[in-house]
Amino acid sequence: MVAWLRLVRSRRVGAATFFRLIAAHGSAEAALEALPGVARAAGTADYAPCSAETAARELAAGRDAGARPVAYGSADYPAALAEIPDPPPLLWLRGDPALAKRPMVALVGARNASSLGTRMARRLAEGLGTAGFACVSGLARGVDTAAHSASLDSGTVAVLAGGVDVIYPPENAALADRIAARGLLISEQPMGLQPRARHFPRRNRIISGLSRAVVVVEAAARSGSLITAREALDQGREVLAVPGHPFDARASGCNILIRDGAILVRGPEDVIEALGGSPCPLPARPAPARGAAQVRAPAPAIADLQAEILSRLGPSPLAEDQLIRDLAAPAQAVTPALMELELAGRIRRQAGGLLSLVC
Repeated sequence: MVAWLRLVRSRRVGAATFFRLIAAHGSAEAALEALPGVARAAGTADYAPCSAETAARELAAGRDAGARPVAYGSADYPAALAEIPDPPPLLWLRGDPALAKRPMVALVGARNASSLGTRMARRLAEGLGTAGFACVSGLARGVDTAAHSASLDSGTVAVLAGGVDVIYPPENAALADRIAARGLLISEQPMGLQPRARHFPRRNRIISGLSRAVVVVEAAARSGSLITAREALDQGREVLAVPGHPFDARASGCNILIRDGAILVRGPEDVIEALGGSPCPLPARPAPARGAAQVRAPAPAIADLQAEILSRLGPSPLAEDQLIRDLAAPAQAVTPALMELELAGRIRRQAGGLLSLVC
């Protein structure tokens, strides 16, 4: 686990790069040994992976907080989350790990939710819990808080943007303690990390990834809840929305989703019907491949290929598959070139296999 955590926390090693390194070198230990050389080939001479001491401190902090690390491919890793592109290589779980295996439905919505919105969130959480679904949300104010509170007895899962031991907003500290005692707190972030704005889209992606469906209860036209809905669509999840009054800005996002094809929700029965009735467990996904090292082109060829990649990428994201088709180059030659550019900080990899240039 120490080597796995070191590789996860190493600089410029995102989820996609992590799994490519494991597949290329066969183990986290071998990938850590190879990483400085890969970085040097990419032009970074002073690269050092995360130290064993840093990883050991994080593991100790997790034990002190009553949390446990769960690696991708292990029996306790959520099967639904393992299905998404570039899933988190490691999660921290605090609470009942059995809930990670339950079928889940996400309930998300406005932080400044109306009374009708919070009432609807509670009704949905209670009805879905009775039907056998656990409720997953983000422990935010408003709709999230109402959904978690109403599903404490039937199963609630809170995904945090910071460390699993850092509660945001602070006023939900008591609710988080109840969830830790009766439900489950989840985070992919290091222990002790204070959440920042850039962490919330990653959290939203986990919320939708854990779920069979995302239900938006109240949301403005530009909100984090709609980001979660878009992630859900990209992940092949159902998206449902509760309609609201056209004059209420908090309902505009939900009305837009329904206009664009989301399923209209009047109560928990609509969600259960959309999911085909009673839940059944999802099959577990196998561990990442531990194959031989990927084929690499000679150094001059890689340099030429990297220049061609940089010339084709821009600030707007481009699908990796499309880039490979545009390059008319074999995937086994493009993959190491992309990995070196990512480690060098020249390109950025986003969810769903999208690549963009770092300007």
